[in-house]
Amino acid sequence: MNRKPDVVLIVVYLLLVLSGWLSIFSTSNQSGEFLVQSNYGYQLIWIASSVLIALFAYVLKTRFFWNIAQYIYILFCVLLLVVIFVGTEVSGAKSWIGIGNFGIQPAEFAKYATCLFLAKYVSSAHCDLTKSNSLLRVSLLIMIPIVLILLQNDTGSALPFLFLIFALFREGLTPWLLIIGFTAILLFVLLVYFSQWTVLLIVAILFALMFLKMYKKKKYHLGMLTVFFIIAVYIFSVDMLYNKVLKTHQKERIELLFGKIEDPRGVGYNVNQAQIAIGSGGFWGKGFGNGTQTQLKYVPEQHTDFIFCTIGEEHGFLGTAYVVVLYMLLISRIIILSENNQDGYVRIYGYCIACIFFAHFAINIGMTIGLMPVIGIPLPFMSYGGSSLWAFTLMLFTFINIESKSHGWG
Repeated sequence: MNRKPDVVLIVVYLLLVLSGWLSIFSTSNQSGEFLVQSNYGYQLIWIASSVLIALFAYVLKTRFFWNIAQYIYILFCVLLLVVIFVGTEVSGAKSWIGIGNFGIQPAEFAKYATCLFLAKYVSSAHCDLTKSNSLLRVSLLIMIPIVLILLQNDTGSALPFLFLIFALFREGLTPWLLIIGFTAILLFVLLVYFSQWTVLLIVAILFALMFLKMYKKKKYHLGMLTVFFIIAVYIFSVDMLYNKVLKTHQKERIELLFGKIEDPRGVGYNVNQAQIAIGSGGFWGKGFGNGTQTQLKYVPEQHTDFIFCTIGEEHGFLGTAYVVVLYMLLISRIIILSENNQDGYVRIYGYCIACIFFAHFAINIGMTIGLMPVIGIPLPFMSYGGSSLWAFTLMLFTFINIESKSHGWG
C-alpha cells in the first residue's frame, strides 16, 4: 500500500529553495524594480520549472527508475565525454553545454544518474561488496564520471562522487578502505608541510618500530614490506602530482588553507571577504538587503558558490544556524527513511543522495568559512543555477517517490 509522500522532506525543500531565492534577490536587486532578466528573475524560472520536475519525478511509477538506471548513467557519461570537446568554458572549467543564452552542466545530472545505477547494482543479487569483482565494478561505476569531470578541469563537481563510498559501508564494504583513505589524506597533508624524503623517513621509522615489535611473527613481514612499498610509491606520486600537475592557483589555495601562505588580496581574497561578511553579521545580522559586503559586491560569486556569506551577513548567526539545521534535517530524514525501508534499492539510493547532499553542504560551507580550499561547488537548492537545482530536485523527489511507493525490486 502506498504511503503519503514525506511532508518533512517537501517542507525542508521548499524552505531551502525560498531562502536561496531571497538571498539571490538581495544580492542582485540594486534598482528596486523587479527585472525578469536578472539573476533572481532567471532563478525564479528555474524554481518554477523544478517544481514541475518534482511533480514529474513523483508521479512516475517506481519501476521506471529501476529500468532506466543503467541507460541514464550511460547517457550522462557520454555527455560528460562530449562536453570535453564541444563544451563552453566557464570560470576555467569546460563543463557546460551551451544552449542559446543558457547552459546545462552534465556533471550535476551525472551525480543523480550514478546514484540510481549504483543503487540498482549494489542491491542486485549478484553484487557482494566483500568480493573483488563486485568491488571493482562499483569502483569503476564511481570513477568513470570522476575521471571525465576532472578532464573538464572541474574538481569541485568531481569531489562529491567520492563521498558515495560512505553509502557502500552500510552495505558491507570493509572499513579498511576507509582507513586507507584517511591514511592517504594524512600523508597528503604531511607532504604539504614537509618534503617527500622527510615524510618517507617518518613512515620508515614507524614501520621499523612495527617490524621490531612483530619480529617473531614472520608471516607478516612480507605484507609489511609490501604496504611500505605502496606507501612509498604513493608519496612520490603525490609529490609529482602536487608539483607537476596541479596549477599554481590550485597549490596556492591548498597552502593558504594549511597556513603556509597568507595572501588576503590575492588567492585568499575570496575567503577573506567571505569571513568578513559572515563575521560582520554578528548574532542577529544586518537585516535583509543591508549587508555592506553583499551590496557592494566585495564577495565574488555571492549568488552562487558563496551564497552562504549573504545569509551570514544579513541574518547573522541565527540565519546560518537556520540553514545548517535545515540541511541536517534533510540529510538525517533521508537516512532515517532509508534505514526504515525494507527495500534494498530504496535504502542504498537514499544513502547515496544523502552522501551527495552532505558533500555539497560540507564542502561549500567549509570553503566559505576557510576550512576547505576554494572550489566551485553549489549549495544545494540555494545557489543560483538551473542545472544544480534541477539535478538536486530530481535526486530528492525520486527518493520521495520510491520511498513512499516501494513494493520490492527485482
